[in-house]
Amino acid sequence: MGAIFRREIKAYFTSPIAYIFIAVFYVYTGMYFVGTNIYSATTDMTYVFSGVFTLMMIMLPLLTMRLMSEEKKQKTDQCLLTAPVNLAAIVMGKFFAALCVFLIGMAIYIPYILVLYKLAGSIAWATVIGNMFALLLLGASFISIGMLISSLTENQIVAAIASFIVIMLFYMIDVLAASVSVDWLKNVMVSLGFYNRYYEFTNGIINIPSIVFFLSVTFICNFLTVRVLEKRRWG
Repeated sequence: MGAIFRREIKAYFTSPIAYIFIAVFYVYTGMYFVGTNIYSATTDMTYVFSGVFTLMMIMLPLLTMRLMSEEKKQKTDQCLLTAPVNLAAIVMGKFFAALCVFLIGMAIYIPYILVLYKLAGSIAWATVIGNMFALLLLGASFISIGMLISSLTENQIVAAIASFIVIMLFYMIDVLAASVSVDWLKNVMVSLGFYNRYYEFTNGIINIPSIVFFLSVTFICNFLTVRVLEKRRWG
């Protein structure tokens, strides 16, 4: 897994993808921070955390689109699939590489928090830490979804668009559920919604079922990605 991780990290930073992702993440969150915290003179970072949800829906599919599809297109996946390598290690190496780039983006929140603490003298640390944890869970879920879809195609653009559509459906499912009259189906749709679960954390509500939900999505998608590679290895 370590070799795959180092290979993918190198690939990210020898191409513009990581730099574009980090730059856009920093600029976008910076505008929210200045607009909602500095100008409004508040330590409430709810909007800074909740506002990044839309950005992640767009940017994380771009971060994951090449993880598997490029291997398939370049035929380099054959080397990995025929080598005596654990497929789970390949998937997790790629997953953690993308997550690492995402964490570099998340790191911008640290100076924001320190600035607020310096200016205000106090800050709701429990809420801030909860928000950071929720952002990590959401990012891991989106990355695992994007990687699964990337494993199903050799076209990076198709992978990015399909990942965005799937994530958007999970985002919109709460809205769609409002028009469903069948109670059990409505409840199922609401339970699959990403935004309401994430928004709970931004308001300081630590919901254990939501933590389990995000971890389950990450695990299931990574598991399915391994199964896709396994089918290709023996297919």
